[in-house]
Amino acid sequence: MQTGRDDNIVGIFGPVLIKQIDCTISWEEFVKEKYEIMVLDDEPIVCKRLQNHLQKKGFSVETFITGQEAMDRLAQHHFHILITDLKMSGAEGIEVIRFAGKHSHRIKTIVISGFATNETADEAFKAGAVEFIAKPFKLSQIRKLVEQLAAEIRLENKL
Repeated sequence: MQTGRDDNIVGIFGPVLIKQIDCTISWEEFVKEKYEIMVLDDEPIVCKRLQNHLQKKGFSVETFITGQEAMDRLAQHHFHILITDLKMSGAEGIEVIRFAGKHSHRIKTIVISGFATNETADEAFKAGAVEFIAKPFKLSQIRKLVEQLAAEIRLENKL
């Protein structure tokens, strides 16, 4: 429902006033915000490929090959996005997702897994993942998801 009193008002739904927010931003401004990404996979080549690809697009990326190393870093540093495998020796991805959610409730998690089943996807979503991608995947697919999640984070921060 348009009220006509304020050009920014999009509608009124119950007691909540929803405003239109201008989220137009250049790519250079977007990248300057330095979204920080953690990549966790027990295959070093996966970490390296994702890190190189995302850094070329302007993202700050740290990689880890064990869940424990990742949790140690998550306890001391805020990341915007976590990209994690599920099946690893030691602390598995599900444990890391839960840990990340407790230490940084706004973190967005993408799961990449070679064991893509309905059960593993359900478990990942229940733990806090927002996306689930089966291996093998295309780097461009992950990059698009990261860009989309970064835009969501930016919008959430503006609200």
